[in-house]
Amino acid sequence: MNSISVLHINLFQSEKNAPDFYFNTLRNHLVSSHKHIEKPHRHDFYVTVIFTKGSGIHEIDFQKYDVSEGSLFFLSPGQVHSWELSPDTEGYIFFFSQPYYEMHYVSQKLKNFPFFNSSSFPRKLQLQSNELTDMIRLFEAIGSEHESQNVMKQGFILSLISQIYIQSVREFAKDDEKTSATSVSYFKHYQDFENLLEESFTSQKSISFYASQLNISAKHLNRITQTIMQKTASEIITERVILEAKRMLIYLDEGLVEIAFRLGYEEYSYFARMFRKNSGITPSQFIKNHKN
Repeated sequence: MNSISVLHINLFQSEKNAPDFYFNTLRNHLVSSHKHIEKPHRHDFYVTVIFTKGSGIHEIDFQKYDVSEGSLFFLSPGQVHSWELSPDTEGYIFFFSQPYYEMHYVSQKLKNFPFFNSSSFPRKLQLQSNELTDMIRLFEAIGSEHESQNVMKQGFILSLISQIYIQSVREFAKDDEKTSATSVSYFKHYQDFENLLEESFTSQKSISFYASQLNISAKHLNRITQTIMQKTASEIITERVILEAKRMLIYLDEGLVEIAFRLGYEEYSYFARMFRKNSGITPSQFIKNHKN
């Protein structure tokens, strides 16, 4: 089975660029990097891309998103993505390493932004005309600064990136009406739940375990996940397991029984039923569909 390639940021760099940051128009990026990105792949850096023209499909971690004018995407290191785009596609793309951002913003971590913290959070924000105009202005400012020799160039670029992310969080909140004090408190609890889930999903799959670790009731945990994600805690747990299962089925050259065991299932038949129930196909069919 072919593994998914991992692309490193230096693959896209020229000598004049900062070693941990890349910016380009989407048109130029697709031309110059087509040989690297034509197949499903992963990155070891954070990616942000906005589409100002064109259409197509952008698949991120096996979920397909429609691409159109105003589509803004966020990708974390390790996520699998690929796209099929129309010839008239235009926009902007930038990416950077985690140290590039967090060495400057000591108190502001990338995982404070929900689209980089939660595996369940949408990776696409669809902007309307007014919001799109403002967002394009920020991307263009990054591009201009990137080509300049201005004093404190890196700090200015980082401030523009932060503006893009903060504005995006506000737009997500506006769309989902998550601006109340209760929702802010719930989101903090939800972040704690997701952090625990990342540590324990292969061994712990019960709501009661996570609720007890958070010192809340299972009922309250469900209330939190329903408010933030419109899903039950059980659905969030299962989705995380399924995502990891899909990654393992593609990345690892191991048998299905071994993968099921890695995910905490002693009986492959149970794992296969759970996978099919949530994915609509068996693990074997999933592998066949995603073979290159």
